Amino acid sequence: MLDAWYATAMLAMESQRVIELRMVKLAWGGLAGQVEAQRMVSEKIGAALEATGTLLGGGTPEAVIDRYREHVRNNVERLSAPTRPNGH
Repeated sequence: MLDAWYATAMLAMESQRVIELRMVKLAWGGLAGQVEAQRMVSEKIGAALEATGTLLGGGTPEAVIDRYREHVRNNVERLSAPTRPNGH
């Protein structure tokens, strides 16, 4: 039980970094901001479908949280990477 609480707390804290990085990208606007906004919505839908499939397939809430943390980690890496001159 404590592991689930810890994983949930970590997900909440780690997600804040993605929110920060996305808000900056959205605030800058332009094509990169538009692409990020579309990506953000499609990722949310995909993650919800994936979580539903995991739970319906007998997976645990902890497995869903662990997978969300992977998505968050990948987004932090992607959003933290230096951008190329054309904004992508």
